[in-house]
Order: sequence, then structure tokens, then C-alpha cells
Amino acid sequence: MSDVKYGEILGPEDEASRTRRVRGRFWSTFRRAARAVPFSEDLVAAYFCAMDAETPGRVRAILLAALAYFVLPFDSVPDILAGIGFADDVTVLAAAIAAVSAHILPRHRAAARNALADAAPGPAA
Repeated sequence: MSDVKYGEILGPEDEASRTRRVRGRFWSTFRRAARAVPFSEDLVAAYFCAMDAETPGRVRAILLAALAYFVLPFDSVPDILAGIGFADDVTVLAAAIAAVSAHILPRHRAAARNALADAAPGPAA
């Protein structure tokens, strides 16, 4: 897609590389950020939308760029800063999700609910 513009923060990267990076780091980053992300189900649904081969390329590119920023170990506000560390990530993710929300389908949302239910801590044994 030659008409897709990438931000200076991420630079150009092919979709396959970005997909591998997001797949490899999404869940560990999500677990660390879960309390700071007020729209966790939307975020996980966006992940499943980005990983869906039926999602249009432009939509995948937008979501993968935002998710890649989310999983980058270094960004403009260090994620280890309590309370504000994920603020820039949340802003980028919210904007990307809003831009492509029509493409986040019920099946992506159902997969997100299932994943979050599976990840929820169960009763103490």
C-alpha cells in the first residue's frame, strides 16, 4: 500500500514484521496496561480485527501501527511511570479504534470477551 503514511515514531515497516511484533508482545503488554486502559474489550477486539485476514488492508495497517506503538518498549512517555505511562498509548489506540470502529465486527468483540474471560483471575484455590 504505497498511499499509507507512517508516523515518524514507527517509521516504515512491512506488515508481516509489524504483525509478528504485535502478536509476540501484545498480551504481555496488555496485562501490564490493563488497569490503565479504560476500554480493554475494545482494545482486544481491535487486536483480533488486526489479526483477521478478512480485515481490509488499510484497516489492518492503521490497527497494526497503533498496536505496534502500544507494544514498543520505548515511546514518548515511559510505560513504567505509574498512572501516566500508558497515557500516550491509550490516546493513539483510542484514535485508531475510533477511525476504524465500523470494521471491528461482532466476531472480533466475541473473541475479545472470550479472551478476557479466560484471562480473568479465577477464585482462589
